[in-house]
Formats: sequence, structure tokens, C-alpha cells
Amino acid sequence: MEEVNKTSVKEFILLSFSNLNEAQILFFIIILFMYLVCVFGNLVTIILVGTTSSLQSPMYFFISVFSALEMLFVSVTIPNLLVNLNVAKKSISVTGCFLQLFTYSSLGATECCLLAVMAFDRDLAINIPLRYKSIMTCELCVELAIIPWFFGFGMGLIPTMFMATLDYCGPNVINHFFCDLAPLQNLSCSNPFSSQLTTSIIAAFGGVGPFIFIMAFYCHIVYAVSKIRSVEGKTKAFSTCSSHLIVTSLFYGTVIIVYIRPQTSHYDKYLALIYTVVVPFLNPFIYALRNKEIKLALVNVIYHQSFHQWPQI
Repeated sequence: MEEVNKTSVKEFILLSFSNLNEAQILFFIIILFMYLVCVFGNLVTIILVGTTSSLQSPMYFFISVFSALEMLFVSVTIPNLLVNLNVAKKSISVTGCFLQLFTYSSLGATECCLLAVMAFDRDLAINIPLRYKSIMTCELCVELAIIPWFFGFGMGLIPTMFMATLDYCGPNVINHFFCDLAPLQNLSCSNPFSSQLTTSIIAAFGGVGPFIFIMAFYCHIVYAVSKIRSVEGKTKAFSTCSSHLIVTSLFYGTVIIVYIRPQTSHYDKYLALIYTVVVPFLNPFIYALRNKEIKLALVNVIYHQSFHQWPQI
């Protein structure tokens, strides 16, 4: 019996935000501005942490790793979105689509795991401050920074492989601005049950798992802070993890809305903009404007640059 290859789709069409019509130009300018600010802000954070002695601590090391991850995360989807907002044919090859799916899923799972590592770091700093520096050695920090990347790319590879085994006979139009799991599964002409089951398991393990650890660490933090008698001590303890808590809440809040619901929606791509563009855009401001040491380091750099450029009399 002759084996027939059902996969006939050679490319996918990403509708992106075609329904905005003339407003796409304004939308392009806004997205481009947010993307550039996100990349520049995170790059500045990395440079400040790497060159300022007062920021040489585990907390800021993990912030710099998180900043590098954020730059990669936004660069997977946003440049392609910016191109599609300016071209008539918004196509992406099948190989490019699955590569984008793999990279996006992997970096998303990496971010979930890294947020859990950062929560663990804050838990140690607040609960056992006297032993914190002896436990969080340079070697351990590097290991804890590397683990999320192995974890994330392992989590991203499995569902992508299952998605690639499905048949795509047409239609090939994706009502989204990047190749995501649910829109691709909806286009499959074969039974997507195994892929959907695998995706659900991976989402629970790669996303919900780290979230449970984060909640456990913060419950431990709240318990430890509640035993501090002075209001000033409580405020100082909470201030060290407030930025991380805000970033985690923004990221997980929007991701849960999109991925936990049983059915996809026409508005998913608009919700996806929040955690792929808006939240990464806000993160440098959250970490910089709410952190006195980062603000001080930035002011010192600007001051020294201005001082050296000023003509000496």
C-alpha cells in the first residue's frame, strides 16, 4: 500500500493585526518603541551589574541573567511582528514556524524556572541572612542560573516534536502574530489528542510547577517577615523582593489567562501582547525605578561620563 504524506502546507500565514487597517502604522511605532526601550533597558541593567562593585551580589547577578533572557524572549516574536505590520504577505515557512515555536516555548519555560530560582534566592536572604553569603557562593549562583536554561529548552523541545508529527493539510492561516501551540493544533488535519495531552503535561510541569515553588517560597518569606517586630525591619525585608513579586505577578497573571482556559479566543493575541511586549517593557523600570542601588549606580555612571566630557579649566 502506497504511503501518502498528508502534510501539504509549505508555509503559514500569520494574520497578526491586519484588522487594525490604517492603525497598523501607529501600532508599529508603539511596538517598535517598546521593543527598543526593553532591549536598551535590559542591556543597561546587564552593564551596570557587570561593572558596578556595589551590585556584585547574587540578587543582582540573577537580575542580569533575567535581563538577558528578556531580551531574547522579546526578540523571538516582536521583530517578526514588526515586519508583518509593514508587508502585505505575512507568511512564515513551516520550518521557521516550528523554530519560533520551539524557541518561544523554551524561553518561556526558562523564565518560569528562573523566576523560581530568584524567589529561592530571596527566601534564603530573608530567612537565613547570616549564612546567606556562605551558601550562595559564586559557583552555586552560576549553577542555579544555568539550570533554568536546560530545564526550559528541554520543556520546549518535547511539545514542538509532537506538534511537528501532526499533519497540516490546510488551511494555513494563523490568527495570531507568532506560532503558538494552540493555533497550530487547531490547523492540524490529524488527531491532535496526543499533542494536546503532551502540551498540557508540559505546561503543568514547566509552568505550574515553578509557580507552586514560587508561592511556597513566598509563604515562607511572609512567615519569616511576620516574626520581625519592627515595622522598619518588615518594610526592608519586603522591599528586597517586591520587584520580583511584581514581575512574577504580571507574567504569570497574563500567561494563566491565556493558557489555562479550556478554549482559545479571538482575543488571545491581544492578551499575548501583554506578556510578550508590555511586561518585558515594564520590567527594566520595575527593577531600576524601585531599586535604590541600581538607580544610584546609573546616576554615578551618568555623572562620571558627564564629568569626563566636561572641559577641564
